[in-house]
Amino acid sequence: MKKIFASGGLLARHLSAFEPRSGQLRMAEAVQATLSADEKVGAEGQRANVLLVEAETGIGKTLAYLIPALLSGQRVVVSTATINLQDQILNKEIPLIERVLGQSASALCVKGRQNYLCLYRWNQFRSSPQLSLVEDTNIGRIEKWLEATSSGDRAELSWLADGSPLWPKISAQSSQCLGGDCPDGAACFVNRLRKQAGSARLLIVNHHLFFSDLALRQAGFAEILPRYQAVIFDEAHHLESVATQFFGKNFSQYQLLDLVADIERQVEADLPAKSRDKISSFARGLLPRMERFALLFPAQRGRYPLADLIAGNSSWPQEVEGVATGIDQLAELLAGQSSKGEVWNTLSARAVELAANLRHICLPPERSSEDRFVHWYERRERTITLSATPVRIASELERTLYSSVQSCIMTSATLSAGGDFSYVKERLGLGPETETLQFHSPFDYEGRTLVYVPEKGFPEPADASYTDKVCQQVLELLQISQGRALVLFTSLKAMDVMAEFLESRISYPVLVQGRASRQALLARFKETTDSVLLAVASFWEGVDVPGNSLSCVIIDKLPFEVPSDPVIQARIQAITDGGGKPFFDFQVPRAILTLRQGVGRLMRAASDCGVIAIMDVRLFSKGYGRSFRASLPPSPVVRSLSDVRNFFEQKCDSHDNSGG
Repeated sequence: MKKIFASGGLLARHLSAFEPRSGQLRMAEAVQATLSADEKVGAEGQRANVLLVEAETGIGKTLAYLIPALLSGQRVVVSTATINLQDQILNKEIPLIERVLGQSASALCVKGRQNYLCLYRWNQFRSSPQLSLVEDTNIGRIEKWLEATSSGDRAELSWLADGSPLWPKISAQSSQCLGGDCPDGAACFVNRLRKQAGSARLLIVNHHLFFSDLALRQAGFAEILPRYQAVIFDEAHHLESVATQFFGKNFSQYQLLDLVADIERQVEADLPAKSRDKISSFARGLLPRMERFALLFPAQRGRYPLADLIAGNSSWPQEVEGVATGIDQLAELLAGQSSKGEVWNTLSARAVELAANLRHICLPPERSSEDRFVHWYERRERTITLSATPVRIASELERTLYSSVQSCIMTSATLSAGGDFSYVKERLGLGPETETLQFHSPFDYEGRTLVYVPEKGFPEPADASYTDKVCQQVLELLQISQGRALVLFTSLKAMDVMAEFLESRISYPVLVQGRASRQALLARFKETTDSVLLAVASFWEGVDVPGNSLSCVIIDKLPFEVPSDPVIQARIQAITDGGGKPFFDFQVPRAILTLRQGVGRLMRAASDCGVIAIMDVRLFSKGYGRSFRASLPPSPVVRSLSDVRNFFEQKCDSHDNSGG
């Protein structure tokens, strides 16, 4: 690795601006050692060699794991949380590595099946007599695209809106695949992709696809990914939340609607009028039954435990069985048409799974210490979603992941809380012996940044005067920074209140999440140097704006999660039942990781300069504030707006801070 990463090495010869970083070299050596280590065999069989690496912004972690992965001679999966990182790896890092190493990287990006067009469903849809005028127009555009595309990837259809109702009708959903019985199997885009993946050495995927594939593999079904020896998770702080989705069960009105729509299309294509009417009528008859079932759920939107609803309805088991039995009967009708083709068995299996999931979620056993799932529902505008979610995924990861690969590397800019990896190890089922490495950012936080926390006496977030005070102070901060700020909130309500307050008081453009697409907002924020972007949730990470346009990150309060969420509630209860302290063992570390992501939006290049303002005096007024402060970058901390003003005048505004 020294020949590649050290001063005068291969990277330095190919990159004129390359600066050797000891952290990057040490990380590359550790990744290489993990990939080449012998398989560990425990009492229950093989267990992966696991490495946790926290590498902050500026370390160059992507090259530090890609190069040893490609040199290992193994098939390695690289799993990311965001499309942006996938694009960076494929379009920037891989071509660079190929030039540096003088060899082909044999890399392939693999997306979930739903991203590819299904030729069988497309042909069925195209021949439907019930197409609308809009869909008819789109048909011509897709037919023209199909003459040219080799991938069938939806990403090539830049004109197709994100929420288009057309794509779900023609995409390659795994639940609707006919497998070897498909008449279009030879030309199938997914089959082609699977063949390409079989010869690639480096597979770039996202976390959702990885865990979807893992769950299907455990259930005995083949998915897209071929066998691999190692997996590298970048943006690994997302692993628990993503894995949770695939180790649970869910049922929704939309799933039933989707099944009925597919049945009606297949009925038109395959069956004579008599059979057609019987099956279509029965399938459509389930929808009003489902509507009546949905009326049992309160109208208030949000996520809630099922237990309270079940306890208040003495006829609940009968209501659930009424819907589930109807779906079972539909499954029998569909299976009766299997002589017409394998598609009918596929439709029947979908119905069987829906009924089983509905019963599993809505008829839970009496709660006990052995109950591994939390059962809950979400009321949205037009649908009810029901879920059974594992309270802990550690055992699932042990069973499905750590026992199936030789090496597992997890990396992110944020894996530790206060320098301690205990939280992430515990949540992911990793023992205290798991190797960890931590590399701090090489950027000059001490000389080029400040952390501002309001002065003593400023109200805490629970205080009635907090909203007014924070609005006023944010206004003052924006006047000092001359806009150029990303303001992050823990709730939509707080964001909307701030937007209304600022729009009549500052001359800088105020951009608000939800008023345009994420991509459009970020593009305008980068281009308009003095703009202010107000955002929640996903904008706490993945925002990469080096230079003058982002010189101030303002965070309204410490990002503790809402404890009323049923999954969070269940995890808190499980820690309590186990004798732990959920606030310190669970809630504080989670909030610290989120805060670190938000804070990390400021310094994206060595030439950046600016202020991180955290408008929450609990950093100093509460004992747990020490843990948060210990997790912040080594920036000087000030509590006076005059210090912020002096900093901008003397440091940021005197530097040429235009790029990076």
